[in-house]
Amino acid sequence: MIEYKGGPTVNVGIVKGKKVNFVLNTPYLCIQTGVCMQGAYTAEAVIPNILFEGHQYPTLEFESCALAGSFELSEVTIGIDYHWERVEPQQFNGGLLLSMEGDEVRAVNHIDVERYLACVISSEMSDTASLPFLKAHAVISRSWLIAQIEQINKVLPTTERGIDTPEERIRWYDRAEHTGFDVCADDHCQRYQGFGRVDNEKVMKAVDETRGEVLMYESEICDARFSKCCGGMSEKYESCWDNTPHPYLAPVKCNPNPYGMPLCDTTDAEILEQVLNDYDQETHGFFKWEVRYGQQELSELVCRRTGVDFGTIIDLVPLEKGVSGRIIRLRIVGTLRTMIIGKELEIRHALSESHLYSSAFTVVKEVVDGETSFLLKGRGWGHGVGLCQIGAAVMGEKGYSYQEILKHYYTGVEIVKRY
Repeated sequence: MIEYKGGPTVNVGIVKGKKVNFVLNTPYLCIQTGVCMQGAYTAEAVIPNILFEGHQYPTLEFESCALAGSFELSEVTIGIDYHWERVEPQQFNGGLLLSMEGDEVRAVNHIDVERYLACVISSEMSDTASLPFLKAHAVISRSWLIAQIEQINKVLPTTERGIDTPEERIRWYDRAEHTGFDVCADDHCQRYQGFGRVDNEKVMKAVDETRGEVLMYESEICDARFSKCCGGMSEKYESCWDNTPHPYLAPVKCNPNPYGMPLCDTTDAEILEQVLNDYDQETHGFFKWEVRYGQQELSELVCRRTGVDFGTIIDLVPLEKGVSGRIIRLRIVGTLRTMIIGKELEIRHALSESHLYSSAFTVVKEVVDGETSFLLKGRGWGHGVGLCQIGAAVMGEKGYSYQEILKHYYTGVEIVKRY
């Protein structure tokens, strides 16, 4: 991240492909050619260069000739590998950078952090949410972003990034996987779907009134994680990623009132619409959910998703759980092979065509008329670490301030103005 026009900027990886089609909606200067351009164009991978307008370039950079410049990328995949995956056109402010990534062209958006955040909170949820909830999310999204970029060169040794043996596969997935840009635009980091979803002045108000504010724990900017629905209790960081303690990401009940029901267990349609944008609303029953597999169905699914032939699966045995009930290590017992897998996202990936809602589930093995089935009875949507978006939305509607929301979900933090 660099300082630019008085504020920080960020490079966001949006899309890549053999060809990238884009439209410059307003005049943009191509730095490599010195020509001001506007209209529809295609950049094509011709290894090791990019073919553009009949010439080859190692990289291409387009800088807006006006502060309000914009461009469109016509085929952006969102929700990659999740059950809501789809392709859509998206509009962006700021600069466009094109470079080779392997044998494909990568499109990167260079944008002011505060403009980026307005798009993030409108992509993660509806821009009609309460102002306290939007302001809380602006602070945590800003904190997460800056924390990730400041750690960009802190790559963990291979031995600390997981275990991969015939007996055990423990993996986690984080922003350290990215090269060539700061963060990606999808759920792997935090959703950034351009300015097309920002049509409410309340979003800009939430960003402007928290400008530069981040969460701090002692002298550290917080790696402020969040998920859709914690299922009643948030989870600690180590259950989902590396084993480095993050004291501010301690498990908390999703309720400021310890005698009440979990905040995220709500059926209030108005509140759910604040958190769940159009395609998220296709997902139902995520506070408590069930998935049932026949034995053969499960065996084939796990083989396909893990690449490991277990034979016929005869048992799923949770070996380690977090405070929220999320399974961290799961033993899969088959007639040909037994293996332990983890952490939570690896488990969710292995037991679904996309991902289970969460790894907070129990396993009920049933035999009826000689047929074996496995019933997974779960709670929550996502990893459950940090802020629970649905719980925080309820707090916002109940009149809690954004500071109160943040200090409920993040233990021992202070809100500090960074710039």
